Amino acid sequence: MDRRQSRLRLVVVWCVWWLTCTGAMLGSCQSANNVRATYHLYNPQQINWDLNAARAYCSTWDANKPLAWRKKYGWTAFCGPVGPHGRDSCGKCLSVTNTATGAQATVRIVDQCANGGLDLDVNVFKKLDTNGKGNEQGHLTVNYRFVNCGD
Repeated sequence: MDRRQSRLRLVVVWCVWWLTCTGAMLGSCQSANNVRATYHLYNPQQINWDLNAARAYCSTWDANKPLAWRKKYGWTAFCGPVGPHGRDSCGKCLSVTNTATGAQATVRIVDQCANGGLDLDVNVFKKLDTNGKGNEQGHLTVNYRFVNCGD
């Protein structure tokens, strides 16, 4: 393969990557490692997954979504270092992985926070805290990446 073909192949690979990351699945290429995740007592199952009752920031846009949509994933507040913030993050999903154990969960962003990471519903936090260290420390260290919610 000559230099020209090699450059062309590199351009094609870059274009495919760029289209994937900025196209219909916008956000799927956004991720962060070693992020602090605390917990919040949303307990959505006790309030019928009512975003208004939870006083979640995203309730302005998402409170009237179907119940199946609101209960499909665990909830989180998002203020992570990478990804959209404010209204642009509402309703998006994250795949969150506990760095210590590899435990993983998909969550939906329903709120914003100020801790620089995630504020997971306590039920999600417990699911990820498979070794109990998060409870001891009051936080988990997680990796997250934006994923397609599939809805």
